[in-house]
Amino acid sequence: MTELREPVRQDKWEQPRAAAIETSAPIALSPRKAAILDHADRFAETRAIWRDQAAFFHAEDERYLRFLIPPGSRVLEIGCGIGDTLAALAPSYGVGIDISSRQIAIARDRHPDLTFIAGDVENPATFMAVSGPFDVILVLDTIGSLDDCQGFIEHLHPLCTRETRLVIGHFSHLWYPLLKAAEAMGLRMAQPDQNVLSPADLRNLAVLADFDPVKSEQRVLSPLRLAGVGRFANRFLSVLPGLRVLSLRHYVVARSMRCVSDDVRSATVVIPARNERGNIAPAVQRIAAFCKDIEIIFIEGHSKDGTYEEMERVRAAFPDHDIKLMRQPGKGKADAVFTAFDAARGDVLMILDADLTMPPEQLPKFFEALRSGKGEFVNGSRLVYPMDEGAMRFLNLIANKTFSYLFSWLLNQRYTDTLCGTKVLRRSDYVRLKAGKAYFGDFDPFGDFDLIFGASKLNLKTIDLPIRYAARSYGETQISRFRHGWMLLKMVVFAFFKIKAI
Repeated sequence: MTELREPVRQDKWEQPRAAAIETSAPIALSPRKAAILDHADRFAETRAIWRDQAAFFHAEDERYLRFLIPPGSRVLEIGCGIGDTLAALAPSYGVGIDISSRQIAIARDRHPDLTFIAGDVENPATFMAVSGPFDVILVLDTIGSLDDCQGFIEHLHPLCTRETRLVIGHFSHLWYPLLKAAEAMGLRMAQPDQNVLSPADLRNLAVLADFDPVKSEQRVLSPLRLAGVGRFANRFLSVLPGLRVLSLRHYVVARSMRCVSDDVRSATVVIPARNERGNIAPAVQRIAAFCKDIEIIFIEGHSKDGTYEEMERVRAAFPDHDIKLMRQPGKGKADAVFTAFDAARGDVLMILDADLTMPPEQLPKFFEALRSGKGEFVNGSRLVYPMDEGAMRFLNLIANKTFSYLFSWLLNQRYTDTLCGTKVLRRSDYVRLKAGKAYFGDFDPFGDFDLIFGASKLNLKTIDLPIRYAARSYGETQISRFRHGWMLLKMVVFAFFKIKAI
């Protein structure tokens, strides 16, 4: 968790377990809502039996939810039923809300370590009984039963911080006839008529309620095991372009725009450098004063041209700048960047490649994009504006565009250039990213994909910031087209199994 939130967790966020909470006096329910409540109460005693009958589907659903929601999170589930999904997420503090007091009573018996509240989630008074904020607010299928989806989503802002993610899961409207047929045949628990929402409808409702969609996904082609065929189809086929639109399950992840904070006051510019002696002084000279407190960390990578000695000279020549020097302990850009990030003190962490092909004059744009809340992970893109002659070889350009398409699909966020060296994020988010690094392991010698994959796993809002890519004025490129191209292909496969085929 971030440094800003830890003190709050120790005091305000410590909550009693298994509280038997009821909301204040209910407001009158609409006829449709009253029918939904009656239905939930009538099926409360048999809900566990129906859930067991659909065990494969729920296992597939929870598999992806556990990818989105790490264990130990503070989770609020709205429309929790008997609490089994909430329990499966292993929250450090879990709260479930459901309109049916009968289902809530069963949930308390099944999961005494969690907190459950009976109430109508479209009644603002219901949330007065909830002690937030939460890391994740989960809404599974309940969105289909609401009278006013936009109004409901707007009620969630007080339970959010900048880091909170709203996760909404719902059934595809394309499957509605099949689901109704399954109910008629007794293969699925009967359901009241639901709102018909496409992924685009749900994203639009989120925007209207001041939530910013971060990413969306479609999964689950088969709700049945089918002797192992269902698992294969859901893991490998349901995520493929063309087939994914046929998936049963849709998910949207969003963040509260009312909780966006511009509290960053300082920045650290990390400049990894190997055999870049001629670029050290220009780097310092060309970094504008885009905030009042800028730390510059040069980290040298076993150079043979006197780069470190030049760093020492430049630091002495600019005593009014906060310049720190480091020597990386290992090899590769990833080792250099993360060693410097661990030592950085700035609220914002920025990477500037020492070849200066990303002009340092562009750094203020990156800082402002993050400070304003427009993005939480700001990725430079060299492939929008025309480049200087000789800035990038033709084969490199084709490879970069190809990999950008692949990674945009893999990560469910748009990337026009994954290999631009300049990437910017908050230090607090880097701390969370590093804490979850074990999921991916040590796989990336570049460092770019450690950050990209980590930001995706944290569900950070990624934006591409176009830059004008310049030709080198000193030194030679340290990128090998074929060796590094092969490594990128391996990363595509790696990402597919870690992010898509789960």
